[in-house]
Amino acid sequence: MSNLADMGRVLIVAGSDSSGGAGIQADIKTVTMLGQYAATAITAITVQNTKGVSGIEAISPGVIAAQMRTVLSDVGADAIKTGMLHDAEVIETVLAVIDDVAFGGDLIVDPVMVATSGAQLLRDDAVEALKTLIAHASLVTPNIPEAEMLTGRKIVNVDDMKAAAYDILETGVEAVLLKGGHLQGPDVTDILVSLKGECVIASQRIDTRHTHGTGCTLASAMAAYLSAGKSLEEAFERSHAFVHSAIKAAPGFGEGHGPLGHARVHMERD
Repeated sequence: MSNLADMGRVLIVAGSDSSGGAGIQADIKTVTMLGQYAATAITAITVQNTKGVSGIEAISPGVIAAQMRTVLSDVGADAIKTGMLHDAEVIETVLAVIDDVAFGGDLIVDPVMVATSGAQLLRDDAVEALKTLIAHASLVTPNIPEAEMLTGRKIVNVDDMKAAAYDILETGVEAVLLKGGHLQGPDVTDILVSLKGECVIASQRIDTRHTHGTGCTLASAMAAYLSAGKSLEEAFERSHAFVHSAIKAAPGFGEGHGPLGHARVHMERD
């Protein structure tokens, strides 16, 4: 990107991961590596490493709202990307701020419900509030377990993925990117559906346990590219490629699900 004035601004509203593999840390790494500017509103502090989450300290809704308003009133944002929002009050707070400031950019919702380790990151009574936020979004990026929770549909193959994606699209969101990493098989297939049609990308599965933060990374890559003015389809192609490369470049840290190698990926920024 030759003109720094064209740098996209992404406000990330999500939780912190002390291990640096997912959450705010993965989001900042991704947006930065893709040449855009990352600002944050932290929703929770998690105590975790590659083996799991052992504690969560929630940030009050008032402080979350204040972080968002302060950033939006000064730095501004071309895209807002949400991650871990953990309860209905936080989700309602985030949506209220977005509505109150009449935010006109892209809203990318990563419906973080369960960590890679299996820890629950969204309260059961917050699912309906999350669906309301999704209905206001430009893009939602569920993985298969999250899509099953949002639709009540069992997903065992790519056709099921497409059906679930269209079910979610009917809720009012402009586009759905359903991540297929949880399906078994030699390839990983991601599906993007919108009112304009669908796009399917498959890549060879990498045999590794170092996949912590893949969902955060993909959603943040989409936010970064959209903030820079890329089309939805081009953002999807580039984001999928970035995540695939970051998995290949994983440093191998930790005894569990290790982090990706964000800093080792070199992508075209123009």
